[in-house]
Amino acid sequence: MDNLTREQRRKNMKAIRSKDTSIEIKLRKALWHQGIRYRKNHAGLPGKPDIVLTKYKIAVFCDSDFWHGYDWENSRQKIKSNHDYWIPKIERNMARDHEINKCLEAEGWTVIRFWERQIRRELDACVVAVQEAVATQGREQAD
Repeated sequence: MDNLTREQRRKNMKAIRSKDTSIEIKLRKALWHQGIRYRKNHAGLPGKPDIVLTKYKIAVFCDSDFWHGYDWENSRQKIKSNHDYWIPKIERNMARDHEINKCLEAEGWTVIRFWERQIRRELDACVVAVQEAVATQGREQAD
């Protein structure tokens, strides 16, 4: 049973953003402070990556734990309200994420996906992962 009324849940769901989420902003600010310049929500690429380093062909996605199925085997059991809708919806999101990764990688892009909990708890490690990808791509471009 849902612990919110139908109207409260509706208001909550309408407030969810598809871009400029708190986790995206947090990661973008950290990258910017490290001197990493990027494009955001690049519409020219499959999946409109949240952060794109065009020079290095790196696409970064900031995935919400709920919407993208973090720890899905355990999380799916916790969905109590309207599970006939939410479970297939989240599984479609997960399948789409996989297809987007394959498509971008086939075009020569490096895809990095961070979970919401990674960005919130281990922001420095996320920044280091992007810096390492930039260094790797920079070496490959120099060769």
